[in-house]
Amino acid sequence: MPIRLPWAVAAAMLAGAGGAVVAQTSQTIPGDRAAIEAIVRDYILSHPEIIPEAMNRLQAREATSLIESNRKAIETPFAGAFAGNPRGDVSVVVFFDYACPYCRQGHQDVKALLQADPKVRVVYRDFPVLSPASDEAALASLSAATQGRYTAFHNAMFETPGRVTHDRVVATVASAGLDAGRTATDLASPALKAEVRKNLELGRTLGLTGTPSYIVGNRILSGAVGLEKLQAAVAEARQAKQG
Repeated sequence: MPIRLPWAVAAAMLAGAGGAVVAQTSQTIPGDRAAIEAIVRDYILSHPEIIPEAMNRLQAREATSLIESNRKAIETPFAGAFAGNPRGDVSVVVFFDYACPYCRQGHQDVKALLQADPKVRVVYRDFPVLSPASDEAALASLSAATQGRYTAFHNAMFETPGRVTHDRVVATVASAGLDAGRTATDLASPALKAEVRKNLELGRTLGLTGTPSYIVGNRILSGAVGLEKLQAAVAEARQAKQG
């Protein structure tokens, strides 16, 4: 009767270490290594549906490790660049670019999330990757944070129609009630430029490939995923904290 090793295959696929499992099973089950490898191969070919499931689990495991290793850097906001409950039980971290149309859609989802859940804290991370104007807008938003006007600037940038340009940033600085002179100085601030670089480096560390991207608990969500998925991720993170 042929040996069946579904448990070994699943372990190998989910751990991403097929060779290690084969080596282990070859010590405990009669038969040579080649025979066991053939069984593993046949099982995978007969059940290809386990491959995407295994890859998803592996990616989730890797994401968890990256997030846990960098959680403080991820969830500690730049002074003033957050919304919602300052002591929220779950942090939703948003990596965004003001020039990104999908971020505009995501902005509305985040606003709805904040309105529906008073326990959530949203941490905003400028992630300017689309244009030079994105850089200027990011620095202006950080200046707004230092002036206590972050929410006003952030909302105006996403809720005013039109492309992100220098003139648009200047107009938003005025409409959001920022000090124009101070903001102009801040656009050259080494500290604010360092904050933007830190966000970009953090995004690369986490493997983010575009905007918007969200970090919620131990999950990374990519794209304008919608309110329901954000709420589900928050509920999952909240449940994990409660044990």
